[in-house]
Amino acid sequence: MIRKYIFGKPFHTDAVIAKVESADGIPSYGTISLAEGFSFAYKMEQDDIVYGLGEANRGLNKRGYCYISDCTDDPNHTEDKRSLYAAHNFIVVSGKVNFGLFFDYPSKLTFDIGYTRSDLLEVTCEEAHLALYVIEGTDAYDIAKQFRSIIGRSYIPPKFAFGFGQSRWGYKTKEDFRKAAEGYRKNGIPLDMIYMDIDYMEGYKDFTLNKENFSDFPEFVKEMKDQGVRLVPIIDAGVKVEDGYDIYEEGVKNRYFCQREDGSDFVAAVWPGDTHFPDVLNEDARKWFGNKYRILIDQGIEGFWNDMNEPAIFYSKEGMEELKAVIRECVDEEPFPLWKLEEKLNGLSNSPKDYKRFYHNVNGERIRHDKVHNLFGCYMTRAAGEAFQRIAPEKRFLMFSRSSYVGMHRYGGIWTGDNKSWWSHILLNLKMMPSLNMCGFLYTGADIGGFGADTTRDLVLRWLALGVFTPLMRNHSAIGTREQECYQFENTEDFCGIIETRYRLVPYLYSEYMKAALHDDLYFKPLVFIYPQDEFARGVEDQMMIGNEIMIAPVYTQNAKGRYVYLPERMKFLKFSKHGQVTEELLEKGHHYVEIALHEVPLFIRDGKCIPLANAASTVEELDTARLTLAGFEGAQYVLYEDDGIHKDYENPRNYRTLVKSSEM
Repeated sequence: MIRKYIFGKPFHTDAVIAKVESADGIPSYGTISLAEGFSFAYKMEQDDIVYGLGEANRGLNKRGYCYISDCTDDPNHTEDKRSLYAAHNFIVVSGKVNFGLFFDYPSKLTFDIGYTRSDLLEVTCEEAHLALYVIEGTDAYDIAKQFRSIIGRSYIPPKFAFGFGQSRWGYKTKEDFRKAAEGYRKNGIPLDMIYMDIDYMEGYKDFTLNKENFSDFPEFVKEMKDQGVRLVPIIDAGVKVEDGYDIYEEGVKNRYFCQREDGSDFVAAVWPGDTHFPDVLNEDARKWFGNKYRILIDQGIEGFWNDMNEPAIFYSKEGMEELKAVIRECVDEEPFPLWKLEEKLNGLSNSPKDYKRFYHNVNGERIRHDKVHNLFGCYMTRAAGEAFQRIAPEKRFLMFSRSSYVGMHRYGGIWTGDNKSWWSHILLNLKMMPSLNMCGFLYTGADIGGFGADTTRDLVLRWLALGVFTPLMRNHSAIGTREQECYQFENTEDFCGIIETRYRLVPYLYSEYMKAALHDDLYFKPLVFIYPQDEFARGVEDQMMIGNEIMIAPVYTQNAKGRYVYLPERMKFLKFSKHGQVTEELLEKGHHYVEIALHEVPLFIRDGKCIPLANAASTVEELDTARLTLAGFEGAQYVLYEDDGIHKDYENPRNYRTLVKSSEM
């Protein structure tokens, strides 16, 4: 059962698209105070678990810390960080009483989940203008699915997007991309995509190409696609201020950019220098900006990733003037007050003061940006998704974003932003996945190997073994860091074996993804969602169920030879290795230590289940799904979903066929 409670005059975010009637009175769970803004408080039982919050720090169980929904460009995801790139305001309280809460509020929102007081859940915001959805259900899994049913179908990418992708900030010329493609092909490592970071543009200007390096871009796109590699360019939120740049001039002429209070276009510095932000909350501006993706689509591009869309601000003109004033104050002081200058410098980028300096035009009403800050990335990606529907209504495009809000899940996926080459970030990657699924985001993944800092061979291998199972599987790194393409390390056959395992599993992973998307289900699930009566399963956070057949338990510790796992039932333990080798072992319910070598991909198949496997191929398109084998338990059946991976004929019964495992592997 779902009830909606309206407080004040909430901004209509379009996060919830199903009709939910407003309820009278107040929610039956917790207490609400409107004395100072808005506050929801609930006294938790000792054994209550709190799930949700999508892309958030720390554990699967969010209890014990404070989280702030305030989309933030911060690449240092240490345990003390309370805000990341996204705002996903859905939580589930699971214990003797089970209920879900979605706070549809697009500005800063604080979730104090047993942080200030260990037994108190408190959700607060400055203004009492929001919609609160309260969901009752039998358990956390039921509540998550109910929430999924009111926010709309999750984005469905083209099938090629389930292949492996290579990215690096620093690829600048055609030769850089050719070298990456050649490195993979020469070493027999499958590859479907190479991503284009900001250096492909002319002066970091959206929807442009560096004329010197990409003068014949359509031919180059075709050249790469003939090798089975699709190029996927980045699009940033800021539009460069430059006379003669048609997108800038059109936006200024038609008042499509966010404006200051005095009506002038707001200026902030990002990669191109001075930029304007397209007012993507304005329907006309959103349509205009979305239509610009056609510029690259017409040249053969079939996928994009949206970045810097919190929106990230390096500094504003106002902020820079304030900094200069502080420098002038400090210059004659003895001793020089370095701390004062550092404080001002550290607060220059992504300043809350800057987010109060510009406005959106929403249906003729001026809305100050900080009141709707968490929607910007969502609506930028919505602009693209709506444009794709106009440009090629029957075709699927790859699209994912850095910043997001619930509702964006209908238009694209997300990657979890600029992480680090830290072992702890493999575990953070794993724990985020089911939380994101609960909020509608199914096409998800992290930068494999880590974006910032120098990675190591073993870190990349272990992270790839997790990435095998994330719908978005991309190796991405920052300029100036160690090169971490899979062919850069010794014994490349180890990397080849892991990525070939991904391709062998694509029929299963794609099938389970599609079932989850089409039936408002989860692709990643905590163990307790499948085994609700199992007390051991309730406490497991480093193993996940994928689909209905398998459990994964990645290794995420440096120098580990294996790990301990808990099996809630009898399972078959499979290890995929190089050269197509697979070993299997039947393990009984309970705790086990399993050895897992660096070059192996472990998975566990549930009792009485089986999964389809293909022979490895260089690209997803080349997979032969007419000749699948089945791994798992004899006599088990598997219902395979398979379509052409391009169009949107999702409901066709011919997309399903039943496979039966008649003999052992």
